[in-house]
Amino acid sequence: MRFPSDTKKGVSMAKSLFGKVLPLFVLAAVLMVALAACGDGSGGGGGGGGGGEDVSVASDIAYPPFEFERDGEPVGFDIDLMDEIGKRAGFTPEYQNVTFDGIIGGLSNNQYDVVISAMTITPERQQRIDFSDPYFNADQSLLVPSDAGIGSVDELGDATVGVQIGTTGEIKANEFKDEGTLEGDVRTFDTIEDAFAALNNGQIDAIINDLPVSQDEVNSSDGELEIVQIIATGEQYGIAFPKDSDLRQDVNEALTEIKEDGTYEEIYKKWIGRAPEEIPQ
Repeated sequence: MRFPSDTKKGVSMAKSLFGKVLPLFVLAAVLMVALAACGDGSGGGGGGGGGGEDVSVASDIAYPPFEFERDGEPVGFDIDLMDEIGKRAGFTPEYQNVTFDGIIGGLSNNQYDVVISAMTITPERQQRIDFSDPYFNADQSLLVPSDAGIGSVDELGDATVGVQIGTTGEIKANEFKDEGTLEGDVRTFDTIEDAFAALNNGQIDAIINDLPVSQDEVNSSDGELEIVQIIATGEQYGIAFPKDSDLRQDVNEALTEIKEDGTYEEIYKKWIGRAPEEIPQ
C-alpha cells in the first residue's frame, strides 16, 4: 500500500530509516562475535587436557627438592607433580610464592585455590582445610654438622635446635623440649633455607626437619653436614584445598593415574635420586 506522499519524499524517508537501523545491526553482529570469542577461549572449565582454566597454587618455594627457584622459575618434585596433575585434570597451575606459616590461613580465606608445599596431613589441619589422597611418605630427621659430636636426639642436651615455623619439625622439636629430652632452645625460621644458613654459620647446633629436604642439603654440603637420626613419624604429604572444593575430586583422579602408570616413580627418581620404597595410598 502506498501512502499519500510523493515518491521522492518516500525514498528520502526510507533512506533515513535505513541509515538509523543499519548501525544497530552492525553493533549487534559485533557483540555476537565478541561473545563467541570469549566462549571459545575459556578452555572448558575442568574437563579434558591441560591448558584450561588457570588455578592459583600456593607454595613456599624455598624447600628443595620439593619446590625452589631455578633461573627465576619454580621447580621441584611438587611442581612437576602439580604440572602433571593440571594436564590431566584440565587446568593450568599459576604458582604463588607464600610463606609457609600463613599458607593455611590464606587457603581457608580463599586467597588461592590449591596448596602444594610438602604439607603433612594432620588432624589439626584437616579441621580447617581438605586434603587430597597422600602423595609422599615422609619422616623427620636430625641434621647436625659432621663434627658436632651429636649422635641422636638423646644427645642434644642444651643445644639450640632450628626449625621452620609452622611445620611438623617445629611440633616435634617442642615435644622433645616438653618431655625434657631437649634442654636448649627451639629457634624458628621463616624458611628452611634460613635455618640451613644458620646451621652452616654456627648460629644453631642442629635442625629437625623433613628427611628428604635435609638429605638434599647433606648431599650438597661436601661432607660438612650429616643426618644422625631418622625420626619416624609416619607422616604423609597431601595437596590442600579450601573446604568442599570442587577441584579435590579431579586432582585425586589425576593423582591416582599418575601413581598407577609409572609417572609418579619417574618424578620421584628425578628429584629424590632413587625409586620410592612404597607409593603412598
